[in-house]
Amino acid sequence: MKKIFVGNLAWETNADDLRAFFADFGTVIDAVVIMDKMTGRSRGFGFVEFETEEMAQKALEANEKDLKGRNINVNMAKPQEDR
Repeated sequence: MKKIFVGNLAWETNADDLRAFFADFGTVIDAVVIMDKMTGRSRGFGFVEFETEEMAQKALEANEKDLKGRNINVNMAKPQEDR
């Protein structure tokens, strides 16, 4: 799996912020902040996909790091069918 879960995001964090923050760990293929369909507001979490699994593993070092004033939670993303 080359995708990580990023939680505890500040409400104003967008996909470009995630992409820029995680670029230090490797080539970011995709970055998305999950939005509430009803309100259009961020749900406070997102996903970042890397070119390789090694890059995704390295990005786990960002756990508890500060992004826009919040200490983010970083974990390997779980396949959707497991939730």
